[in-house]
Amino acid sequence: MNRKPSPTQKRKWRTRAKLRKSRGGHPRLSIHRTGLHIYAQVIDDVAGRTLAAASTVDKELRGKLKKTANKDAAAEVGKLVAKRATKAGVTTVMFDRGSYAYHGRVQALADGAREGGLAF
Repeated sequence: MNRKPSPTQKRKWRTRAKLRKSRGGHPRLSIHRTGLHIYAQVIDDVAGRTLAAASTVDKELRGKLKKTANKDAAAEVGKLVAKRATKAGVTTVMFDRGSYAYHGRVQALADGAREGGLAF
């Protein structure tokens, strides 16, 4: 049974392939968004482990956010993941947007991470 990859899978593969070419030994900041939440994690692919993670379901953010599915919440997640990554010793990352376009909540998370101290 031969299944054709979906356009979403193709976009994700294309993004990851470009990251692999230009990585330079940096971990990647990978994101995932749903209709209600947004998740971010800093992944070291060489060691195969997650160095830092944050999302709108974290207890630290739940009381602070009015809504979890807007740009303000995404920016807060970006700041939190940047704080946790710098605590783990990571200052430079490659931004892995997956199959998502770089606008809206994805862009807000990236801007929040930059504001929090990550460089990419």
